[in-house]
This record gives sequence, C-alpha cells and structure tokens, in this order.
Amino acid sequence: MQSFLTPQLSRGWLKSVFRLSVLASLFVLIPYSALGNNQKTLRQAQKALRSGDFARAEMLYREILQKDDGVLEAHLGLSKTLLKQLRLRESFDHAAKVIAANPLSAEAHAVLGYTILATGDFRLSLEEFRTALNLDDGQALAVAGLAMIDFYENRTTNAVEKLRRAVAMDGDEPDYIFSLGQAAARAERYKEAADAYERFLDIAPRTDADRRARIRGLIDFLRYLGHQQSLYDVSGPERTVLTFESIDNRPIVKVRLNGAKTPLRFVLDTGSGMSVVSEETARKIGLRPVARGGMARAIGGGGRFEIVYGYLNSMDLGEMHIENVPIYIRHFYDAVTPVDGYLGIAALVRLVTAVDYGTRRMTLVRQRNPADLSSLIDRIATGTSPSVAARPGFEIPVRTTSSGFLSGEVTVDGVPKSMNFIIDTGATVSVISQRAAELNAFAEFIQPDRMRVFGAAGVAEDVKMALLPKVAIGSCAREKINAAVLDLDPINETAGFQQNGILGGNFLRHFRVVFDFQRGILRFEPNDAAKANSAAAQETSGL
Repeated sequence: MQSFLTPQLSRGWLKSVFRLSVLASLFVLIPYSALGNNQKTLRQAQKALRSGDFARAEMLYREILQKDDGVLEAHLGLSKTLLKQLRLRESFDHAAKVIAANPLSAEAHAVLGYTILATGDFRLSLEEFRTALNLDDGQALAVAGLAMIDFYENRTTNAVEKLRRAVAMDGDEPDYIFSLGQAAARAERYKEAADAYERFLDIAPRTDADRRARIRGLIDFLRYLGHQQSLYDVSGPERTVLTFESIDNRPIVKVRLNGAKTPLRFVLDTGSGMSVVSEETARKIGLRPVARGGMARAIGGGGRFEIVYGYLNSMDLGEMHIENVPIYIRHFYDAVTPVDGYLGIAALVRLVTAVDYGTRRMTLVRQRNPADLSSLIDRIATGTSPSVAARPGFEIPVRTTSSGFLSGEVTVDGVPKSMNFIIDTGATVSVISQRAAELNAFAEFIQPDRMRVFGAAGVAEDVKMALLPKVAIGSCAREKINAAVLDLDPINETAGFQQNGILGGNFLRHFRVVFDFQRGILRFEPNDAAKANSAAAQETSGL
C-alpha cells in the first residue's frame, strides 16, 4: 500500500450487560408495547432507513426515543442506522439496551454481533451470531455475519455458501447481495459476482452516486474477466529466487510484463489486493484500459483517484511465469524512489513467498496442493533445511479485509487492547490512525517532527509522527518504531472491519517474512535466525 482506531468494546462491560439483562427483563414491559402514537414516526424511520436516508432515519428514531426511551424497536432501528454510518460505539450502545431489556431478541443479538465484528473483535461477534441463531435459526443477519467471518478468515467457499443462504432468506437486503458479490469475486466466480452486483444496483438506495459508479465499473471488469481463461496461472520450476533492492524499506523486484525482455521495477506490496501499473509504464508497453468507473478514496492529496482496470497477458518473476493478471492503472506521485508498478497479493496467491530482508532475497515456491505451511517453508530453503519446529520464528494467522489487505493483531506497549494492523511490505514506515492517536494512551507517543507521505491519491504534507515504544505481532517485537499518523477512514470504509494502523517496512525489515496468502498464514523469523537457518541449509546440501 502506498504511503484506524475504532473504540475497542469492553468484554467486561458487555458481560455486565448480559448479567443485568436477566434482572432488567423482570421489570420491563413487553417489548415494543409502549409505541403508542409513535407508530407513524416509526414507520417513517424504517422507510428512511431502507431508502438510504440515514440522516432522516436517525432524526426520527431519536425523536421517538426522546419522547419514550423504552421503545425498543426505535433503539434497534437507531442501532442499525448508526451501524450503516460506521458509528460503532453508539450502535453498540443501542443494541445492548435492547438486549438488556429483552435478552431473547435474536435480531438485537445479530445487530450487536455485526457492530462488534466491524470493530474487529471476531471472538465476541461470533458469540453474538451464534446466540442469535440459537434463538431464531431464520435470522438472516446472523447468517450473513458468520459468512463475513469466514470471508475475512480466508474460508471463501464457506462464505459464499452462507451468503447465498442469507440472500435466500432475505432477498431485499442489499448488503447481503453486495457481500455475496465480494466473496464470489474472491472465489474467482466472476459471473456470479457480476450478477450479484447488478442485483445490488437494482435494489439498493440510489443516494450514493460515487459508489454506484464504482460498482458499475467493477461489473464491467468482472464481465471482462468472466470471458478470459483462468487467472493467475503459474508455470515454471517449483522454486525460484530473486534478489531485490530496498532503498526505503520496500522490496523492489525486477518483473517482466507480457513477454518483454526489459525488466521493470515493482514494489512487492502486500498492502494491495491487485497489482498496479503506473500510467507512464502502461503507455510505454501499450497497455490499454479494459474497464473504468468511479473514484476511489485513498491517502494523500485530494483523497480520490479514478479507478482504471487493465489486464496483463503474463508476468515473469525470475523463472516463475504467471499468466492472465488483472491490474489497476494509476498515476504514481512518488518521484523520490520512482517505480513502474506494485506487485499485489492476488498475483502471488498460488505461491508461498518468503521475503528475507537480511539477505535481500525473495523466494517463490509453487503451491501445488494444500500441504501444510511447514513443509512449504522447508522447501523454500536450499536443500534440506532444518525443520520449521527447530527454527527460531513464529507463525501467525492473518485475516484478509474486504478490500484484499492482510490484517493481523498487533499490540503496542502502553495500549491496553490489541489492534488490527495491515501487514504492508509496500509501506516504507508504519502507521497509526488519527483515531488511535487521539486516544489518551497514544498522547505521549506523538513527536514534534513532521513528514511527507506519498499516497495513492497524492501527497500528504505535514504529517504527524509517533514513536511507539514497542510493537509486537505474535511473539515478534521491535522497540522504538516510528509511525506516521494518518486518516485511515478511507481505507476503513471498504475494509469491512476496522484497521487501526499499518505494519510497514521499518518493522518488517528486521525479519524474514514468509507469506502463505492462500491460507492466510505468516511466519516471522528474526534476521539473525534466518541467516543461521540459510547457512545450515547450504552446509547440509553441500552448497
């Protein structure tokens, strides 16, 4: 990614809500019985919510509650409205009030689960979805919520199946259909994805013209892909090794496009779902857009850039040959370290990729079958490397956001809760969201220095910096990590669950990092340990 803290919900407070709810239910009248003269306003609010007029829906629900705070249906409707606007703390509060008064409300548990999932707390959201379905196995929102957990945790086939079920249960809810489009596209079911997005446009509110333009362009691109041969077909040897340069903590590798002999400079970018080619490079190699539509929000400059899709016949990385590669075409703003493109996750999804910052080598191993990661990592090393279990390092599962970023749970000393960070080899430095930086726990980390950040949408000037005392992912930690303070709301609008920061090159460069994109597993080995492992492997293999 060229260069998010939603309040974490307290488990203790949530549990206290459930403890109190049993007592509260003894004293509260039958839910929704106090509607009285509010019925007309309630119907108007529900209509506004369905039509996408969230401001009016919120106003009407609050009007009802101002008159009578015991109208549970208004609390639940307001919770849904706030969730649509990603105002998660308030959404949580109103759903929790409904559960405190009526613990058997399956819909309230489902809404609460979705709100918790949007904050990035997967464990608590799972509990809420399961509770909702135990109370009512026809609760479509809970089914869709479980589907999204599968989607983020890389169980794409399961996600598609559950979302189909949610759509069958409630075919008038646009969000389920949109999510089905996302999951089907990741599963490379492009026709199904395009059909889902078409249906979404037919039934969704017409209030967001920019979003509709983006989806229309995406449909055109998916239709184009649906007429192509299978994507990302890999051929070549089982293993290939490339050297890379790393001027600014980003691995820059040589890539050949469409069979050309002249290599181009691409940043390995695990902060990008698809690969990206600069407008200048596209002109040089005669690469034309195959679809376009809408404006995307991103970091830097005016915060927006046009979405333009392209398609490569082939991409060569060392001896590894990859055919049929979808890409974005975009203007690049960084003139300090100019590159021709960014190598995204999708192009490498059928490969296990090891990035050794110590030796500046990138190793690619073909993933022929669902063998466990340990055996694949062993094959990455030359000859008969030491077993993974005997090597210093740590394996962690990571999730994938709706927009295709890898996301892992990160801890920062002095901050009580773990946070979701994008794992981004394409970022020179790490990042903390503005929302995180505004919390008291981060106040002492802010530095007087300022920096310039090159983003997808332009240049961000006078960016604040933070010095984080200690950052850890799993058992891998580094002290005194500089982080830019950036507005990550544009990223979080499409991520699906809140990202609190970015783990960039100034952290990753201290490790040998192995990516199994397909299964969402990473392995971190400290550079010193990685060098020792490599030396041992070469000694035992006679090299």
